[in-house]
Amino acid sequence: MMQPRLRNFVVSFAIAAAQAAAPASAMVGGAPASDSGLGASVITVIGSRGTFCSGALIAPDVVLTAAHCISAGTDYKIVLYDAARAPELRDVRRVAVHPQFNAQGIASHRASADVALLQLAQPLTKPLAALGIPSEPIAAGQDFVVAGIGVTRRGDGKSGGTVRAAQLVSTSQPGRLQIRLVDPATNNLREGLGACTGDSGAPVAQAQSGRAVVVGVVSWSTSANSAAGCGGLTGVTPLTLYRDWVLQTVRAWGARL
Repeated sequence: MMQPRLRNFVVSFAIAAAQAAAPASAMVGGAPASDSGLGASVITVIGSRGTFCSGALIAPDVVLTAAHCISAGTDYKIVLYDAARAPELRDVRRVAVHPQFNAQGIASHRASADVALLQLAQPLTKPLAALGIPSEPIAAGQDFVVAGIGVTRRGDGKSGGTVRAAQLVSTSQPGRLQIRLVDPATNNLREGLGACTGDSGAPVAQAQSGRAVVVGVVSWSTSANSAAGCGGLTGVTPLTLYRDWVLQTVRAWGARL
């Protein structure tokens, strides 16, 4: 039985998603809607405590998302949409958070094992995201694609709920613990493309051997010049150190990638 709080949240979310169906600008910054490629595997994750996150379907019944989207004592569902954008809820059987995750670290934009998995009660027939790790050496200027269901305008929940994708590039000194992405057209000097509320846990992909491979998840964002907000930096937790844990957990659940 769905808890009243979760049911109310879903109703509100459905209304917001319907109102967001009109053309909107972007993830933030003008990114287009994307229901193919990486976007086809994106999953909406909601929780009874107001969780609104993105994830990627990496097995028919397993979703990869961010650990900071998962909290104790919370019930989770995923939301699917039919052709008319009517929402349908699917049950989550169980969740797993990487044991080395540190919530305070992510809140301060420091590196942490911000990786979690949800196992669904029933498998889906949606396209699966290929799982990998970033190509090494990881250097500034490399191309990545981010796809999520977050808001297109910060603070406007009605602008979320549509999968949108943006191509960003790595900046600063990326590495195995954290990658910072930026819109190459604005370079964090003014607001541009980037993740925002609801894009936490969104898959971050890199082209490898001619296909898009999920190599990380979105952990945080900033506005231009690293101020609070969206459209500046997009912080990513790469899977380099955590892919083995993902594979082991999936196998322990009896699922197959």
